[in-house]
Amino acid sequence: MGLRPNLLTRRTAGVASTTLALLLSTAAVGVVPAASAFSAAPGEVCVEPADVHSDARVKHGGEAKHEPNELTLAETHEREADLAAALRERARFRTGAGAASTTLATVTIPVVVHVIQENSTRAGGNIPDSMINSQISVLNQSFSGATGGASTAFGFQLQKINRVTNPAWFPIVQGSSAERSMKSSLREGGKNTLNIYLGELSDGLLGWATFPTRKLSSMDGVVVLSESLPGGTATNYNQGDTGTHEVGHWLNLYHTFQGGCSGSGDSVSDTAAEASPAYECPTGRDTCTAPGTDPITNFMDYTYDSCMYQFTAGQASRMLTAWNAYRAA
Repeated sequence: MGLRPNLLTRRTAGVASTTLALLLSTAAVGVVPAASAFSAAPGEVCVEPADVHSDARVKHGGEAKHEPNELTLAETHEREADLAAALRERARFRTGAGAASTTLATVTIPVVVHVIQENSTRAGGNIPDSMINSQISVLNQSFSGATGGASTAFGFQLQKINRVTNPAWFPIVQGSSAERSMKSSLREGGKNTLNIYLGELSDGLLGWATFPTRKLSSMDGVVVLSESLPGGTATNYNQGDTGTHEVGHWLNLYHTFQGGCSGSGDSVSDTAAEASPAYECPTGRDTCTAPGTDPITNFMDYTYDSCMYQFTAGQASRMLTAWNAYRAA
């Protein structure tokens, strides 16, 4: 069934980890981040897109017919052109007035987690801190290659858990005015800060995330179904890999099935072409005539958490390139 390597070791380490320092607080609802957090870096010329594209993960049998804001071929071409332009802009910045700025090879990402609750019960979204700590451990193991995939440049450090009780934001509805209000009120930090919003979600979704942009939007961040965290109640999707999948999008990865069998696909050369999402744990699935079987063990597909365990070297390179283009200070 393609079960991931060292699954027991990984999950046990995730639960037992006590190495991350926590800064626990309850932020007041309605506190808007400083305006400077959403401005362009010196030397950047950029316009915030009218619509901040996002991508998602949908569980098998979920109500959503496709992921939110599914990217068309034209939209992927637009994003790839913007990435190239952002890299050129950064290169000019580094050789000009901003010469002290360096291209990063290793990155520790500060993480702020917002737990959105309807009330103080577990059913109302009140999950324990231990599940959040385990999720951070899963991210660190997944992105370090400890689960069997390629090592990436990224590590994650939890800075804060922010618990907010607001029935108007529960469940979190993708694309709604309530989602925009929630994020505009709660988002913290600059381009390099990962904001994760946890709660009950709409339309059978497991999560969604924004892609990076040259000008930081208040919508920037990752939304994840609370019960998909390690130890949650989302059967087959409760080992933390929705978080890994969505952070992949936040770092500029597409789905492995982006574009189907034709064109540039997910813009990564070492992920085999895939016609459509893979669900559950299929064996020997091969939906395109191009070389290679479908990458059903990749974090950017839609299979069960038990079948996902890797990024590729090409994906690791793409994420670091995007970080240096969009999120590095």
